[in-house]
Amino acid sequence: MDLLEHFHSHPPRNDHYILRKTVLPEEGDVNLHGARGSGKTALILDFLQQQDDNTLYIDLEDPSLILNTLDTLPLQAYIEEEGIEALILDHYEEGMLEAFPQVARLIVISRTPLKETRFTQLELFPLDYEEFIAFEHGSGATVAFNHFLKSGTLPAMARHAKNTTLAMKQFFQQQFSPNEQSLILILARYNTQPMTTHQIYSFTKEHFRISKDFVYGAVKRFQEEGLLYFIDNAVKRSGRKMIMYDFAFAKYLTAGQPFGIQFDSMVALTLIKHAVAFKTLGVHGYVTDTHELIIPAPFESEEAFWVKAQNKFSIFKKHGITKVTVVTVTNTYAFDIEKIHFEAIPFREWSIAHTESEE
Repeated sequence: MDLLEHFHSHPPRNDHYILRKTVLPEEGDVNLHGARGSGKTALILDFLQQQDDNTLYIDLEDPSLILNTLDTLPLQAYIEEEGIEALILDHYEEGMLEAFPQVARLIVISRTPLKETRFTQLELFPLDYEEFIAFEHGSGATVAFNHFLKSGTLPAMARHAKNTTLAMKQFFQQQFSPNEQSLILILARYNTQPMTTHQIYSFTKEHFRISKDFVYGAVKRFQEEGLLYFIDNAVKRSGRKMIMYDFAFAKYLTAGQPFGIQFDSMVALTLIKHAVAFKTLGVHGYVTDTHELIIPAPFESEEAFWVKAQNKFSIFKKHGITKVTVVTVTNTYAFDIEKIHFEAIPFREWSIAHTESEE
């Protein structure tokens, strides 16, 4: 059987897909992109099951294409002969094809956004907390949150109700090259810390034989992919805060990481996924464009925070803060000091409230 005919007549299936908020546009060429492990293939396979025989899906990581590369196959001729109206290319990397074939609709799945202007760009993030709850099959709020803390936001990990250690190990070994693994270990160690690429390289070379060009190039690629973020500082230009894309994965790669770092990362990633524009306000928290200061403080009591609020009040006024939100694990309280409103809210409520505010 011809290879293209085989792909066409035997499309893969995913029988355990959980619906995501991200939905493909009904028309036009689309570039679905996002970091490895974010669920792009699962989303596209669910979409594929809803299509007719005029759709052709090709996984560019299929072993059959090792000896028969796509650019040597008569793809354009097959599209015309079979009346293919929609072509889906999964695991595409920039420059893999000299030119895309002519087809009524083209959907390309990649880690980083493609540069061609023909595509509608659609980014898929790992799960936010509301999406994660859908994986829980009716678990109580406390059980669901504890599972979230343990498994993180990668869909493949969310399916493991008991132990994600082996799954994390397989993901790390399969999704990253040996040099990338060395770099990722350093990034995880310094997750949530102010970092420059030069500092990352300096720390990496202390432990691994790795080139400067590779580190600088990989850090740039990781940012483009959405695997790594650098958050600007509203107080000073230097010292951008580095955040890895999944807090549980970063914790797995480090020994004895404090819960405060994990919680800080959870809050920052929620803001990123919900497209909230924000910066760090030094070490005081995250400040949004609406002058709200968001402080990750998992176990902060009302009495303790009241003292801190009094001590830092002049700093808040200096930077025009109008509201301070303290994100906690379970604590709730509220008070006002002059014209600034202070409110503590549990993460699971705060995260979903941010989602509802977008709609």
